[in-house]
Amino acid sequence: MNHPEAIANLHRFVTAIHPLSAEEWGRFSAIWQPGEARRKTILTAKGDTERTLYFITEGVQRAYYLTKEDKEATIVFTYPFSFSGVADSFLTQTPSNYFFETLTQSEFLKTTYAQVNALSLEFPNFARMLSMATAHALKGALQRQIELQTFSAEEKFTTLLQRSPQVLRLIPHKYLASYLGIDAATFSKLLATVRV
Repeated sequence: MNHPEAIANLHRFVTAIHPLSAEEWGRFSAIWQPGEARRKTILTAKGDTERTLYFITEGVQRAYYLTKEDKEATIVFTYPFSFSGVADSFLTQTPSNYFFETLTQSEFLKTTYAQVNALSLEFPNFARMLSMATAHALKGALQRQIELQTFSAEEKFTTLLQRSPQVLRLIPHKYLASYLGIDAATFSKLLATVRV
């Protein structure tokens, strides 16, 4: 990993959410360490408390829920350049209801809840940036909830491809079907017939 380039990408990402002062950015950029994980690595297991905030620089990850019948329900995908991890567990420091895993070889910057929380307490503007990032994530989650509950299978499929056309080549189709809440056969049919 090119650490200076990764930090530069983090700076662009954070600035787009809410700019930090030079001092705030200097302190924030100093708490990140490079990390990597092989394909299909569980980074956070159900029942673990998420203590790590990731900034993804390479690869694709997903969070998923495992039912009593051992059926996986994919909740979210992350890829460069974005924050990642089990957000609700990280923010509340409570056990995760989900698994967070890499789908591909992944590289990231990582920091800890303790470091992020210390900066939030010291710098009100930094806490504001975190609040804005959380608000954007909540907005996306609520929009996705509307799509899951009210869109047809075809509407869900086309909306996903309009928003993130790269997913078809990055993510196995069984996970995309799970994310959309449709079965694999329906996904295959849509893939063959729908043009975006």
